Amino acid sequence: MSDAALVAALFVFGLIIGSFLNVVIWRVPRGESLNHPGSHCPRCGNSIRPWDNIPVVSWVILRGRCRDCHEAISVRYPLVELVTGAAFAVTGWLVGPSLLLLPMLWFVAACIALAMIDIDVRKLPNAIVLTSWLVVGGGMLLTAAVDGLWGDLGRAILAGGVMGACYLLLAVLFPAGMGMGDVKLAVLLGLALGWFGWQQVLVGFFGGFVLGAVWGLLLMAFRGAGRKTALAFGPFMIAGAAVALIWGDRLASWYSNALL
Repeated sequence: MSDAALVAALFVFGLIIGSFLNVVIWRVPRGESLNHPGSHCPRCGNSIRPWDNIPVVSWVILRGRCRDCHEAISVRYPLVELVTGAAFAVTGWLVGPSLLLLPMLWFVAACIALAMIDIDVRKLPNAIVLTSWLVVGGGMLLTAAVDGLWGDLGRAILAGGVMGACYLLLAVLFPAGMGMGDVKLAVLLGLALGWFGWQQVLVGFFGGFVLGAVWGLLLMAFRGAGRKTALAFGPFMIAGAAVALIWGDRLASWYSNALL
């Protein structure tokens, strides 16, 4: 399969996974089963027909409303599907057809779900974070064993530990602004970034704080937020990691050149 075909296939696959992530985002924080009952309208309770469950397309055809009760369906649903499709495509472009691709796709999907859940309920569920430790770490171990990339695996494990320790220290020093969910997420992000290099780890670590600070300043300037306004920090950690995976080398080189 050519690189272009892989990216295109992963975009379509990501749309499908994004549809499932919408279920995860809604049900996991509420402790509900992911497979029972089937997809249904939360207002009228009617099951969603298969032809009304096509990612993005069905939302457009239905004009963002339930077919039965005409309750508005948030635009966030197709956006999650589109973002997941785009993220899967970019992951395929970065990783290529390797053993690492599937665990990295899991990582991407988990991060999208975690970001949305943190925005909604200010939680980063262990069911997603800790499971992702095992899936991503296991995938890296298999890749290292088959391809002999033990150095990459060692760096990933060390980076996960370092990022987790840094966030743990922050959680102890500033408990009002940092929780243990952020600490566990930091381990996962460090593990993923560390496989690609220390430049990605550094950019990802500081990028989360930079993006969070910029967003906080915008809220203060345009929405009257104060210094003590609570923000879900998980999405900024994840956004910083995404920036690091895509542009980490360039940003690190630019900063080094500017500093020198």
